Amino acid sequence: MKRKQVNTVVVLGLISFVSILFIQITWILKTLETQKKSIEIQKKEVLLNQRDFEDRTYIALRNVLEKAEGGDNASIKFYGAVKQVRPNYYVVDLAEEVQPFYIETLLKREFDNQSLNEDFIYGVYDCFSDSIIYGQTQHYSKSNGYQPEKDEEIQKTEKKLSWKQDGHYFTVLFPELKKKHITTVAVDSSPWWYLATIIVVVMFFFTFAIIVIFRQKRLSEIKNDFINNMTHELKTPISTIGLSSELLLRGDFKDDPEKLKRYAEIIFKENKRLEGQVERVLNVAKLDKHQIILKKDLCNIHELLEDAKDSFDLNQTNVGGNISMELNATKCKIHVDQVHITNVIYNLIDNAVKYSEQTPVISIQTRNDNNWFYISVSDNGIGIKREDYKFIFDKFYRVPTGNLHNVKGFGLGLFYVKLIVEQHGGKVSVKSSIGKGSTFSIQLPLNEE
Repeated sequence: MKRKQVNTVVVLGLISFVSILFIQITWILKTLETQKKSIEIQKKEVLLNQRDFEDRTYIALRNVLEKAEGGDNASIKFYGAVKQVRPNYYVVDLAEEVQPFYIETLLKREFDNQSLNEDFIYGVYDCFSDSIIYGQTQHYSKSNGYQPEKDEEIQKTEKKLSWKQDGHYFTVLFPELKKKHITTVAVDSSPWWYLATIIVVVMFFFTFAIIVIFRQKRLSEIKNDFINNMTHELKTPISTIGLSSELLLRGDFKDDPEKLKRYAEIIFKENKRLEGQVERVLNVAKLDKHQIILKKDLCNIHELLEDAKDSFDLNQTNVGGNISMELNATKCKIHVDQVHITNVIYNLIDNAVKYSEQTPVISIQTRNDNNWFYISVSDNGIGIKREDYKFIFDKFYRVPTGNLHNVKGFGLGLFYVKLIVEQHGGKVSVKSSIGKGSTFSIQLPLNEE
């Protein structure tokens, strides 16, 4: 996928996300506005119902008072006799003699006439002692009307009870009224939680999609770079073999057998080189953790490093180059797979040589730290950019060099190094500076027996 296409996908994704966010916010604001209006209407309805109930209660209690006092019409003496202490609690003053059962009967009748249909508790009090004399709880049901509380025998008002002195008042309490009428209208759960959930889900999906796209883009670049390098690596020996074969076909080497032998050696050498490159490509699939079988033996790592140095000195005789060794580790015998660990060391040295634009100068150091054995290989090469650190150990990855193919390889060396070191229970890391060189560090567990 080209960079322009990736940018287009990202922009379209952002536009889609912003559009969804805008629509959701608009919908939520409209929903909240509608909910607010609905709450206001409900509050007004509650207030109207409450006022209507209070008016009907006042009328009922005024009628009870008039009939208890023996008056048929409203008069000045009843002014202020009915008082509302709380929304569900009323006090009525009495000036004349009263029969408690008569008060109860009047309350039932008037409440029924006004369709109050609520449970109520009434009590008759003495004004002088401000103590209750009689009381009763009345429960309302559609089938039976008002019925006294059966479990409150002590509160039953006797039909014959009455008193001859004035100075009394009675109270009426509606215990269920507060629950049914005087409540705060509940507000629905805020829809912003739903919006937040949608945003998190969409952002997660969008981020995941972008990561996958960029990962695929990087894999595509790695694949193209691998194909370019493979083409270059295979083309060189094929051209050499073709040219040598053509010279053999055209020439007559009866008088010069040495030249014939030299061309045959070139063909044989390039054929082996080509065979090795093809074999490396075909065996890439075997470089997997589940397919590598390690054969561990007790090995002296310092001896392996010395052998690698000797091999380097032999190959660099004509072009120069130097390896310095600082083998400071006191414990250097580890149970490892000698073949694979040797290949790891050679790979690091080979990279140090290949990525050096001048005479290679390599430093190898070892040390011990607790239960670990450390190897570091430093060079004076071209260095690695920090953004490439996390990719250089990936399969087929090579630091991008454009169309230049002056460094041979398929991008499998460091992948192999990391794979083998991790199979031994170790770690590999890198530190580098552009133009100054790189240092690769290997950490292996000390498991001496």
